[in-house]
This record gives sequence, structure tokens and C-alpha cells, in this order.
Amino acid sequence: MSPIAHIPSHRKPRRAAAPTRALRAGVTGGFLTLAVAGAAMPASAAEPAAPEATLEMPTVSESLASTAAQTADATEQAASGYELQAQQDQAAAQAKTAAKKAKAVADKKEREAEARRAAAKKAAEARAEKASRSAERATLSTTSVSNATGNAAAVISFLKAQLGKAYVLGSSGPSSYDCSGLTQAAFKQVGVDLPRVSQDQSTAGTQVSLDNLQPGDLLYWGSSGSAYHVGVYIGDGKFIGAQNPSTGIVERPLDYDQPTGAVRVL
Repeated sequence: MSPIAHIPSHRKPRRAAAPTRALRAGVTGGFLTLAVAGAAMPASAAEPAAPEATLEMPTVSESLASTAAQTADATEQAASGYELQAQQDQAAAQAKTAAKKAKAVADKKEREAEARRAAAKKAAEARAEKASRSAERATLSTTSVSNATGNAAAVISFLKAQLGKAYVLGSSGPSSYDCSGLTQAAFKQVGVDLPRVSQDQSTAGTQVSLDNLQPGDLLYWGSSGSAYHVGVYIGDGKFIGAQNPSTGIVERPLDYDQPTGAVRVL
């Protein structure tokens, strides 16, 4: 075998591994300092270290600081203004509500006062009218008393003789009476025969106005034909009647128990 010639191999020289670099930064005197350091030292001890890179940072000027401060002040003032406005709006709303409530209370009091004034006026007018009627009746009564003669005087005399006797329902004398029993007995003294009960007695004569009464007129309470009580007018604004078990036969003013109507039977 022929010998094989030895051919030398040509290999590229191996490069040293690129160092792993780390970044180190620092700020000194307003400048940014960057330092790059390898993770491994170069193969040759003579290889120089990586230089530090320095970048200049912008300096905060006095003007910039003043502008920032002014902006902060303006923001704070605006916030205070909004808060003050909100407080003022709330106070105005509360004042409006309070004023509305106060007006409602005042209106209510005024209505109540007006109602009281109207009621007082109505009551005063009623009292004046009542006093006027009483005065008219007193005038008529005075005249009537002076003219109470004949049958009327006899009826009234009998009635006064019964004052103080007891009221007993259904009784017609002589020791006790009910209302219609007393009037029947009184008119019987002058020959007038009245029905027994008050309903019938209220239609037994000629209807007369209460403003034109004469002594001896028969008074009734209730409506004509269905009266529930009777008495006799004796003049001077008074009547005599058997009222009830508590009072018996009494003399009373017309205002004590205002009758509904009257009939003239004499």
C-alpha cells in the first residue's frame, strides 16, 4: 500500500468567548454614568477594561420648579373653589326648603285664624239675633200679661197652682200630671176639651207664630201632628209645663227649651 500523505488540517483559530456584560448606572452631579462590565475576564490580562459611558440628564431649572408649584397651587385653589360652591349650593337648597316650610306653616295659621274669626262672627250674629228676638218677645209678653184676662187668666191661674207637683207619665191629676194631662186639665177649667195626647193637641187650634204669642196659647215641641211635648205660654216670655220626672211641673223662660210652634185654642 502506498503511504497516505498526511495533509495538515486548516482550522480557524478559536475566538475567545465574548464576555457577558452587565450594565451599571449611577448619577453623579447631574450626569448619568453607565458602566459595562464583563462577566468573565478577557483571555489576555492585558485587555483593557470597558470604558464607562456618561449621559447628561436635563437639569430641573428654577423656572420649571416655579411652574410646577404654580400648577399645584392652581389645582388646590380650584378644588377649594368647587368645595365652597358645593357648600353654598347646599346651604341655598336648605334655606329654600326651610322658607317653603315656614310659608306653609304661616299659611296654615292664617287659614285657622280666618276660620276662628268667621266662627266668632257667626256666633256673635247668632247671639245678636237671639237677643233681638228675646227683646221682641219680652215686649209682646208685657203687653200680653196686661191683657191676660178672662179664660186665659183662668188657665194660667190653674197652671200656677200646680207648680211643684210631680211628673208621672200617663197621669192627668190632681196630684201628678204628664205634659198633655196638665194642659188638658188646665183648658178644661174654661170649658175647652183638648185631646189627651200631645200629637193631637198640636193641631187642636189655629197655628200662630212664636213671635206673636199671647198668654194661654198652647206650645208644642216637635212638628205639628207629631209633637212629643206640650206646655202653655203664660206671658212675659215664660211657659208652664210638666217637663220630666226630674223637674216635675215648672215655670221656665222660652229660651230654656225653645218650642217648635204654637196653637191658639181660646
